[in-house]
Amino acid sequence: MKPARLRPRAELDLVELAGHYAREGGRALGERVFDAALDALTPIQRMPGLGSPRLGLLCEIPGLRSWRVAGFPLQWLYLKADDHVDVIRLLGDRQDIIAILGGDG
Repeated sequence: MKPARLRPRAELDLVELAGHYAREGGRALGERVFDAALDALTPIQRMPGLGSPRLGLLCEIPGLRSWRVAGFPLQWLYLKADDHVDVIRLLGDRQDIIAILGGDG
């Protein structure tokens, strides 16, 4: 199992998204989003190749994969490293993910 290491921007995404859901739907919803997002990291820590390479191909970022957060329109974006999973961002489906990643890449 490779540990997930969240980059500072991914950590900020997690906090901001959980805060957004809490403001819009209450504290319990914010906590559910936070927990679901962290739970979604477990499968990719076990098998980093599970995630879809589609966004990486569209954005021309070699090795970039995405993995969905169960129950929410969110996905983790990450790269496989030798000894860990390099988690780059947590983004919502309604965001312009390709434009965002183009700016980061």
